Amino acid sequence: MPAAWGHALVTRVDNGSSNDGTVLDAWFHELGWGESAPTTDRFTDDQHHALRGVRVSVATILIDTDSAPTNAIDVYLRLHLLSHRMAKPRTLNLDGAFGLLTNVAWTNIGPILPENIDQVRWEERRSGRLLNVHGLDKFPRMTDYVVPSGVRIADANRVRLGAYLSSGTTVMHEGFCNFNAGTLGASMVEGRISAGVVVGDGSDIGGGASIMGTLSGGGKEVVSIGERCLLGANAGIGISLGDECIVEAGLYVTGGSLVTLPDGEVVKGRTLSGASGLLFRRNSVTGAIEATQRSGNWGGLNAALHKN
Repeated sequence: MPAAWGHALVTRVDNGSSNDGTVLDAWFHELGWGESAPTTDRFTDDQHHALRGVRVSVATILIDTDSAPTNAIDVYLRLHLLSHRMAKPRTLNLDGAFGLLTNVAWTNIGPILPENIDQVRWEERRSGRLLNVHGLDKFPRMTDYVVPSGVRIADANRVRLGAYLSSGTTVMHEGFCNFNAGTLGASMVEGRISAGVVVGDGSDIGGGASIMGTLSGGGKEVVSIGERCLLGANAGIGISLGDECIVEAGLYVTGGSLVTLPDGEVVKGRTLSGASGLLFRRNSVTGAIEATQRSGNWGGLNAALHKN
């Protein structure tokens, strides 16, 4: 059993009971691998925050990461393991995780139930303060819980807790990284990395580019991008790329796309999923999608930009 443990500060809706209340979030200040959790000397008394209508308490949990999570605190530990780079994407069981989390108003003073926002805003304005609502979502932004070393994130709102960002990764303003997904080396992210997608070392996800989470057309294969690939600006893929691949700007290749090979054979995109050394382009005369074997490389990432 790959067991993990964690000590967390858990925020619950305050309903007057110390053992109940909807969990809004959990921040794990100590976590690790092993079948027993070390003791902690952190405070144990509940802290009540009347303005937000929440109660914050310490919780210690031990989980089997091969089994599906059983509650929201369990989910949060798995998300922390990913963002702390203690587990790689796709290695933890996250089945049913979305359904265990509640929709939360993420604010500058902490998580709040969305239906309580107007009352909290009223009280804050009466006191001469402003309430900022960053989002309404089941997942918070990663940097409010984990700040991994060696990365740059231009807009923290666009990286969810549970993202795995390797040292040397840069996420630009329009880049996005979902939970249980991320980069396995130094990468430039200017497009969208969907849940479950992993991007290999030295690859560039161009501005406005999009990566489907699974093989398009109803497939169960999780999409991945290999090393030293370039997904051009506003391009997209619904198939996996091996190493040293390029998809030209503006081209979307799905599992059902008809792709012409150099010998004239026409195949569906899914037959090329995971292949290395390919250039995908659109013929400017015929409009056909073509895949050709590449020679050389596209130049790679600017090393100076990724010394984070």
